[in-house]
Amino acid sequence: MSVVSPKRFTLDEYHQLIALGFLTEGDRLELTRGELVQMAAKGTPHSACNTALLYELLPALMGRAVVRNQEPVIMPLDSEPEPDFAIVRLRVDNYRNSHPLPDDIYLLIEVFDSTLTYDQTTKLAVYAENNIQHYWIVNLLADRLERYSQSYRNGQQDCGYRHLEISLRNEVVPLPNFEDVKLDLARVFVTS
Repeated sequence: MSVVSPKRFTLDEYHQLIALGFLTEGDRLELTRGELVQMAAKGTPHSACNTALLYELLPALMGRAVVRNQEPVIMPLDSEPEPDFAIVRLRVDNYRNSHPLPDDIYLLIEVFDSTLTYDQTTKLAVYAENNIQHYWIVNLLADRLERYSQSYRNGQQDCGYRHLEISLRNEVVPLPNFEDVKLDLARVFVTS
């Protein structure tokens, strides 16, 4: 009896598929632990929140960090997610030669209006196992910001974050590694 198993892709194979035109931006795919994952379409609240975050983060971090919006980051264990925001260190090549690696990343932010379980489990584990120290989920359904910090790895399969802090839509929070920069969540949680 033969066993059926999905084809897993390495980062190099994934990049080859893109270079050859087999995968395009319109496919809305991410590589997660070697598997191609179809990403959900973004609803209006998600888009409004992304725009609000972009307007808050760009001027606050200008000249101090690069704010990437829905662009890939490389997780060496065969993942290349496209978080809603990646705040990464400044680099001379401005990331023309490669996407940011874990050592480049200050903070990853996902905005949730339809993918919460995936963001809180799979993506959280991928980020933790790659030593991303700060991961935030803007939870639009619960009107709160989930701030995960201090990733840990306790054996091969046990990865996560030591701390979870919940901030409400009316609070002001500091950005990790930029404690003088405060994010007013009332400006992020756009009301209808």
